[in-house]
Amino acid sequence: MSRLLVIVPLIVLALDVFAIVDVILIDQRRVRAMPKFVWIILIVLVPIVGVALWFFTGRESSTGSGGQLRTVAPDDDPSFLKNLRRDEEQDERIRRLEQELAELDDDPPKD
Repeated sequence: MSRLLVIVPLIVLALDVFAIVDVILIDQRRVRAMPKFVWIILIVLVPIVGVALWFFTGRESSTGSGGQLRTVAPDDDPSFLKNLRRDEEQDERIRRLEQELAELDDDPPKD
């Protein structure tokens, strides 16, 4: 009996810690019903019930309608391509400015 008095609270504590870390790390778009900080308060104040509610109702399952959360290759990601083009334009502008500076340095001083 004394073993249960030690093991059960440790299991509850481990589940609480796991649930709190899960709440903190999960993407905000996958949190349902309440904001993250409310979920954390619920898990801390009502450990077993809070953990159960979080895993069954609070988070959207990863196998659900998460089509928006799929991994996109960099060459398929519009924002990556936009940033890539912007970086190339900035590099070209820097190259032109450096060339103009080099040409100005090559010119002899005019007296």
